[in-house]
Amino acid sequence: MDIQTLAARVGAYFKAVKTDGYEVVEPIEGMVLLRCTQTTPLNASLYEPVVCLILQGEKETFVGSTSARLKPGQSLVVSHDIPVTSRITVARLDEPYLAVVLTLDVALLRSLYDELGGVADQPSDASSLAVHQAEPRFVDVLGRYLALADDPLEARVLLAQVRREMHFRLLRAPHGGMLRRLLRHDSHASSVARAIDHIRKHFRQTIPVPELASVVGMSSSSLHKHFKQVTSTTPLQYQKELRLMEARRLLSIGRDSVSGVAYDVGYESPNQFSREYARKFGVPPRSHLGDAGVAL
Repeated sequence: MDIQTLAARVGAYFKAVKTDGYEVVEPIEGMVLLRCTQTTPLNASLYEPVVCLILQGEKETFVGSTSARLKPGQSLVVSHDIPVTSRITVARLDEPYLAVVLTLDVALLRSLYDELGGVADQPSDASSLAVHQAEPRFVDVLGRYLALADDPLEARVLLAQVRREMHFRLLRAPHGGMLRRLLRHDSHASSVARAIDHIRKHFRQTIPVPELASVVGMSSSSLHKHFKQVTSTTPLQYQKELRLMEARRLLSIGRDSVSGVAYDVGYESPNQFSREYARKFGVPPRSHLGDAGVAL
């Protein structure tokens, strides 16, 4: 199956939808289809391990100081939980942005370790976010994955097998380097993943870097080096990103006052919170208070 055929199949899921804007469909477990008929402003969100294949239109993604522009036929692999800022840059009503997003199962990836042999130990300088042209066999497995949505019996029998093949294809792909690193429990990629998990659980608290390094069994300098290599940011900046994204979510649902939200996400100074919020989102936090339509 080629990109154009898969795009037509994905587009068919939205034919009954006449409204403009951003639409999401989840046809089967682990797969989300996206459609957008117009360009979007920058939006901040936390990407968990996923693979995203662009079928139509274009999207720009920023992680720390790095950026990636995705075009049709390219796939994006995200190996760790990372704060991302992105926007759709090419989309029209007659030719909307279309993409397929699939969640990745790290446990399933690790279960493939023994079968990969030396492939899993190949050196790689990959980061937690990598882009590459999708290989035909990967596009084909996504087509078969989507086809299962139309047959519940086949889905019940074959879904686990197709998802396993999808993970295998990604591990062998040129941009699967960081996924291969994750297979080793003693790798720096795995240590960074544990550090990220700790920060996510305690982001409202003060987390000294030496304490975080001790939790994951690394020196402070080694943690800082490898954390930045994997995520393109530092542990403290990562924590700040989580705080600001959670603050935007709380503001958008009208939960509290600006100062209340600042304290709730871990800031000691509402003024500092307002400055950092405006620096990240381009507007003061009060602009998003009660704005339920904010995309996160």
